[in-house]
Amino acid sequence: MEAEKQGKINQITEGVIWKQLLIFFFPIVFGTFFQQIYNTADTVVVGRFVGKEALAAVGGSASQIVNLIVGFFVGLSSGASVVVAQYYGAEDEDKLKRTLHTAFAFSILAGIVIGTAGFVFSENILKMMHTPSEIMEDSMRYLHIYFSGMVFNLVYNMGAGILRAVGDSKRPLYVLMVTCALNIVLDVAFVVLFQLDVAGVAIATVISQAVSAVLVLWMLASTRELYHLSLWKIRLHKKQLLSILRIGLPTGMESVMYNISNVVIQVFVNALGTDTVAAWTTVGKIDAFYWMVINAFEISITTFVGQNYGAGKYQRMRKSVKVCMGIALASAIVVSGLLLLLRTPVFGLFTTDSGVISIGTGMLRFLLPSYPIYVIIGILSGAMRGTGNVLVPMALTCGGVCLLRIVWLFAATPLYPGMNTIMASYPISWSITAVFFILYYFKKFPGRTPRKR
Repeated sequence: MEAEKQGKINQITEGVIWKQLLIFFFPIVFGTFFQQIYNTADTVVVGRFVGKEALAAVGGSASQIVNLIVGFFVGLSSGASVVVAQYYGAEDEDKLKRTLHTAFAFSILAGIVIGTAGFVFSENILKMMHTPSEIMEDSMRYLHIYFSGMVFNLVYNMGAGILRAVGDSKRPLYVLMVTCALNIVLDVAFVVLFQLDVAGVAIATVISQAVSAVLVLWMLASTRELYHLSLWKIRLHKKQLLSILRIGLPTGMESVMYNISNVVIQVFVNALGTDTVAAWTTVGKIDAFYWMVINAFEISITTFVGQNYGAGKYQRMRKSVKVCMGIALASAIVVSGLLLLLRTPVFGLFTTDSGVISIGTGMLRFLLPSYPIYVIIGILSGAMRGTGNVLVPMALTCGGVCLLRIVWLFAATPLYPGMNTIMASYPISWSITAVFFILYYFKKFPGRTPRKR
């Protein structure tokens, strides 16, 4: 079925690039903004109404474990997003629907398996990370509840990724707006009114994720577009599953390596005491407002490249990367600059502890000036994934960012102990990796010469 027969033109493959990039980008960034408020609400509520131990429990080791597991699946689901984007750009309805139903069958199965494993092994993992004893019990309680609702998280992420892959970045935003408000209300109710402390924010999160999963399923099931989801047709199709895994597994492993490096960093931070853990936790919540902008551009360029690759428009692909890189770099400088200027009042929203605020604002002052460097890595790796080239971005990221960061921690920290040495692993690894991405992109990325698909 052709786009013209549907009475509309696919603007991602036909429209003005900068305009369509921004039209696609803003719903994603606003959606990620609400996602960040959604995640941040937990730490704000427990930090303000329970204490710094609860703040460290929700946002310290427990948060790193959740990011590791969920990040791996989101990487896997990106395989479905790329395949869907390419089939949608090529207007191949049969393969598109097979991929869609396979993706949801996979997310349901993965949710059951990951949720069960996370529930069973969370205590052992927390111990391996040398989680401070005073926050151990709360961290374990939070993870047990969170993993009990893992299937809802994975179903939502799969559905939102598929909607964005076909160019619909608005409806995932609407879902996040609804569930963000719901999560905040439930956080306050369970923690402030019912005094459930850490368990309260975990329960609120699971309920909100269940609602988001139901909404995204309803959106896909009720549409009449090519990507209509029939719930009774959800099953695994071998060929489509292999296509998803071929692209998704390397991306998932890349995410795992990122998060393993962050887990290692968390281990080093844990050794510096509860105040430093609480400060580092809050830094992660604050700088997430920067990462939401960069990740939105990364999702945007993956969709643009994927659809234009499917349509065989190779020159348009390279032009879209150039335009996206320029806009993303300008945005990164502005956002990191604002966070740097407003670091003290923003930190005060999370905690009233003067020691934690002092440590945390120092961390932001050290880190934020180097953040724009990562834009090069994010945009170029997103563009490569759009063509189905996932092995090279994975190798460059895992080697240049993750392994180098871990080597730095074990080599430099014993010689120069302290938080600045730990944080230096970020700009050093980003700078080296960015150079390798630039060299590979200009040598190998499809441009004027079409590649066989």
